[in-house]
Amino acid sequence: MLDSPTAPHRPDRPRPTGRYDGVWRRGRIIALLAVSVAVVMLGHSVLPDRPGHLASLVQTFLPWTGLAVPLLLVCAVIRRSATAAVAVLVPAIAWCALFGGRWVDKRAAGGDLTVVTHNVNEHNPHPARTARALADSGAALVALEELGDNTPVYERALASAYPYQEVRGTVGLWSRYPLADVRTVDIAPWPRALRATVRTPEGPIAVYVAHLASVRLSATTGFGTDARNAAARRLAAAMDAEPLPRTLLLGDLNGTTDDDALSVLTSRLRSAQDAAGAGFGLSWPASFPLARIDHILVRGVEPRSAWTLPATSSDHLPVAASLDLGTGP
Repeated sequence: MLDSPTAPHRPDRPRPTGRYDGVWRRGRIIALLAVSVAVVMLGHSVLPDRPGHLASLVQTFLPWTGLAVPLLLVCAVIRRSATAAVAVLVPAIAWCALFGGRWVDKRAAGGDLTVVTHNVNEHNPHPARTARALADSGAALVALEELGDNTPVYERALASAYPYQEVRGTVGLWSRYPLADVRTVDIAPWPRALRATVRTPEGPIAVYVAHLASVRLSATTGFGTDARNAAARRLAAAMDAEPLPRTLLLGDLNGTTDDDALSVLTSRLRSAQDAAGAGFGLSWPASFPLARIDHILVRGVEPRSAWTLPATSSDHLPVAASLDLGTGP
């Protein structure tokens, strides 16, 4: 008798894998990457700052970690991995928990005082045009940083709209209201910050204009923030001694409110953008904003709305806020 052409199934031979088993077995590396991204998002505050100030670098661009979510999702689809697709939900949820609230439009009508701050770029090719744009904003206070050799241009161009003005080194304050008790705040080897009392109709407020030291990314030193961090500590010490209860800090801090290294300031004052803005309020670079390093921080006043102004000839965007000063002392 001839053997059958079809051999009988042997019990000890492994059975074929189900057609859906593979989608759960594949993509484990993608899943691991997704979880790692979520860990960086949620654990950024415990990242080591040495070597190279890694924590500050990550925190400066922390919102952009969300771009990993669609990228990993595409990888999961290409790999046909259910495991990876589910894992991608972890960083997606983490990002929404951290930044979802910033998409809520918190702007409201009202406010006693509109303020603008702008790093005008010392190499600005059109300073007079920039000054006119700032005056047209309608702000009662205009703080400028990185004035440089163009200082006389801004003084002339803003004089008619702002009869009160003070410049210290590379920073200046232009006001529609009288200024008093103006002094340089020592945060760097050369003047980069000032303090003034602005006598508004609602009472006096203390206004600080500051430009913290720049940061540089280097292959040898990493994210160079030492000078900036030292300036931030000196500025915080000066503001701790401020006797007026209503205080504004306007300027280019060369860092974001997510950067723990600037918590000496952000723990003492509120961000107008975070409290009363819509979106992230990114301000630098003007051509394609990646980070919000220009700030309006407040204490003792209530932000009503915050926004960025259209680009000027600077490499930063101007930022503005409308503030409710309440009843003055």
